[in-house]
Order: sequence, then structure tokens, then C-alpha cells
Amino acid sequence: MQGRASVPADSGRPGAAGTPVPPLDPGLVQRFGLIFSRCPYGFDQPAVYHQAGFMHLNSQTMGALLENGYRRNGNHMYTMHCPGCRGCVSIRLDPAQFRPNRNQKRVWRKNQDIVVQPGPLLMSREHLSLLDKFLRIRFHNQDSQAESYYSQFFLTTISPCFELRYWADGVLVGVAIVDATPEWLNAVYFYFDPDQGWRSPGTFNILNLVHFCRQHGIPKLYLGYCIEGLLAMAYKKAFRPHELLLQGQWRRIA
Repeated sequence: MQGRASVPADSGRPGAAGTPVPPLDPGLVQRFGLIFSRCPYGFDQPAVYHQAGFMHLNSQTMGALLENGYRRNGNHMYTMHCPGCRGCVSIRLDPAQFRPNRNQKRVWRKNQDIVVQPGPLLMSREHLSLLDKFLRIRFHNQDSQAESYYSQFFLTTISPCFELRYWADGVLVGVAIVDATPEWLNAVYFYFDPDQGWRSPGTFNILNLVHFCRQHGIPKLYLGYCIEGLLAMAYKKAFRPHELLLQGQWRRIA
């Protein structure tokens, strides 16, 4: 087990002032309750989810929740209210302002053989086989099944959702599941072939999401949480400039 998470420290230059987050509608907030569980990121303290289930959310409400740091899990929206821990910090990009560093340019070049195919969510044999392999190798200590991920998480969507399939030589090597409107894109989940780790698939996926947003004029790209001390999420901070949601304000890190 890991120790307690902390707010991400960042060696970049913070912006002069943060952008305050508009408050949520009180009627919407009343729908949420607290769910207690073990920490999904392996820290040795209980997790507390501020969570609510929905049948459908319009793009304006979904956008407001994302701006307030909420994440989507199936037909639920949640944020973390863990006592004594502020480790789950939301991170987002302005795709138009992003400038790749040397390593990100290298990752983009070495993945030029990848064919990207947008499309509706599928639960094909190829998808399930790839996700099973990903879960078995990346999360070998958890009893996770690909079919349950799709039936309980991916396919129970409450907002406009689709996937980006990554193919190499006709073989499915990655799938990015995203929510999107003309105002924002939300990275929901990404899984890939662990044997393709040499491609830096997590970095390539975000680069491709930035590319997609630029193509479609989408001004906000939400990347989920950036958690200090969690190596699997550290690569997100390399995308600059980015914004972190700290104390109710989106603060720009150059």
C-alpha cells in the first residue's frame, strides 16, 4: 500500500491568476451523496466519493460538472471528498495552446504507422480480448473482467460518447473512450496492448486527442486526475501548458 497522496507539486511556472469555477446549481448538488470505499489508487486510507447516478445529462450540465472536477463512471458522476487527502487533482488542456516537447514529438513520429478510426462504442471479440489482456497485465492484483467493464461502465453512458480505435498492421492495439461536444472532450478511459509499451501509448493517445480537438475546434480537453506519487499518471503533467483545479480555481501551469 502507498502512503497518503498529496497535491501535485509542479516545477512549471503558474499563471498570474486562476480561473474561478462557477458554482453548480444547488438542485443538482442535492442529488449527490457520499459513497465510502477503499482507495482506487492504492493509498492506505478510505476513499469517499461524492457521487450521483443519472439517466442522461445535457452537454451544459455535463460541462459544468467537468469544470468542477467531476469524472464520469458509467452512468455516475463523481468527485473525491476523501478526508485529509487532496491528491486527486483534475487536469485539463487548451488544445490550441499546447506545445509538444521533444519527447512528445518523438512519440508522435514513431506512431505514424497507427491508423486511427473513430466510431461508436463496440464490444467486439477484438475489444474484449485486448481489454482482458490490458487488465490482466496492468492490474493483475484485481479481479477485473472485460465484459463487466463494458456492461457496467463503458456502455452505460449518459452523454455523447464514442471511441477512437488504434490499429497497427490491421491489429487493434488501443482504444480510447471519450465523451465529446463542440465545447469539450472528456477522456473517459484508455486501454492498450501492454506489448506495445515501446510506443508510449498513453502519451500518444493524449497527443491524438489534442489533434482531434484541434481538427474539430474543441477548446477544452479534460484528462481526469493527476495524482502526485502515482507513476501511471505522471506523464499527464508533461503536457504544457496545462491547468490544474486547485482550491476552486483552474490554475495554468506553463
